[in-house]
Amino acid sequence: MVVDHSTFLGLGAAVAERGVLGPAARTELIETLAAYIDIARDQGARVVALLGTEPIRRAADAATIVAHVRSRARAPLYVLTHEEEAFLTLLGVTEGMPVTHETLVVDVGGGSSEFCTVGPSEPAHAVGIRLGSATLTAAHVTEDPPGPDEIAAMRAAATQAVAAAPAADPVEIVAVGGTASNLLKVSTAGHLEATLTRERIAEVVTFLAAEPAEAAAAHHGINPRRARVLPAGAAILDAILVRYGADNVRVSEASVREGAILALAHDRTAWRDRLGDLARGWRA
Repeated sequence: MVVDHSTFLGLGAAVAERGVLGPAARTELIETLAAYIDIARDQGARVVALLGTEPIRRAADAATIVAHVRSRARAPLYVLTHEEEAFLTLLGVTEGMPVTHETLVVDVGGGSSEFCTVGPSEPAHAVGIRLGSATLTAAHVTEDPPGPDEIAAMRAAATQAVAAAPAADPVEIVAVGGTASNLLKVSTAGHLEATLTRERIAEVVTFLAAEPAEAAAAHHGINPRRARVLPAGAAILDAILVRYGADNVRVSEASVREGAILALAHDRTAWRDRLGDLARGWRA
């Protein structure tokens, strides 16, 4: 049985604004993680691992966060590098199966976007760029919903930033994480197939620009804080499609979490040292 919970805490925006999470945000994060761990252990989980991604990497109080989580939640918090995060995400998408064609996996987060390329005869290569939906929103949006000029500014900034993404000629692009899954929820075709085209992304932006975030959240069944930054996420994902000359991106619900489960199950003690090899796949 899989028990799936999600809480949008806005960690990327908090770190971008202050450089730290600070006491209040730390407390909210730690209590949220402690609750998750209680749920996991109630379900019989024997091994529990917590993963810290971009916001924790950048937070000046990261060491305090790690120590407090271990003390309160009684579980280790692994603060992942860009490369580790990307390789685990790739593992989640491929389920550990050998890669048969050149693939690009992207994760548009709140504070950064992660790119991982891999091919049948090429090692996995990961790059992270400092471009996220929360930081792009903070830099260009003051209105709710965002106005046409603000949307245009986000598109221009996203296009410029995505130019730094890794060179690749992928046969398939796979998007993971909250940005992609929530864009799919808002899209009218999202219930039919897990694919976003540039046309569908533009449709989502039109919907989100038509009403305030609170109303859009209620209308489409998404978190209000997520609705506020989703137009920026759409701008980034569209810029990625343009960057690679692609018409569509497949949305995968599997991501870094599933990759971590596979890695830990395969090698509980040395998984971080072997991620580059594991990312190529090992399952027949």
